[in-house]
Amino acid sequence: MKLTYTEENYLKAIYYLSEGKSEGVSTNSIAERLQTKASSVTDMLRKLSDKKLVNYEKYQGVALTREGKKIALSTIRKHRLWEVFLVEKLQFGWDEVHEVAEQLEHIQSTKLIDSLDEFLDYPEFDPHGDPIPDKNGKFAKREESFELNNAVEGDKLLITGVNDTSSSFLVFLQQQGLTLGVGLRICEIFSFDRSMVIELKDKRKITLSNLVTRNILVKHK
Repeated sequence: MKLTYTEENYLKAIYYLSEGKSEGVSTNSIAERLQTKASSVTDMLRKLSDKKLVNYEKYQGVALTREGKKIALSTIRKHRLWEVFLVEKLQFGWDEVHEVAEQLEHIQSTKLIDSLDEFLDYPEFDPHGDPIPDKNGKFAKREESFELNNAVEGDKLLITGVNDTSSSFLVFLQQQGLTLGVGLRICEIFSFDRSMVIELKDKRKITLSNLVTRNILVKHK
């Protein structure tokens, strides 16, 4: 089934919004994520429903059908594989790859994507720490990670991913040397706003706001 870029983006958005939820995804939440009008979302959902890619009832929310989920996972797989390729092979910064991958994820050649997966030696995680589904839609088991703001003083941790993939946030982390795999120790946590002082391997200390620590994923060493 050949879909437009917009249709694939809708399926991907619905997948993300439905993660961990049992109820249907609302029209307004889709509109907010895709930065479009609710009326435009309603029109698209009707089209996707006609193609049997979503189950949609007005005021009841929307859910992906099996085929809709398959297409959403395929799009996510392509996006994350291209991110790995751009960072590992073309030396793009991890803050630069998202917008380029947004364009590349709509390539339809299964042979190309399977070859790309093989060329990259079947990576399980993208440059931001997000798991990459395989061609059957199966994810590798994600490491037991948690948000840095839930750590306690004295914890020794490794950075495993981020919640915020905006360019500005990733540039900030890069400037501070806070990239995937970097080790750190929690020196002090301020009770007033949960900001914290961390120490890196080179003994450099950095103070991070709660907004920053909520968006960094870590695991215990």
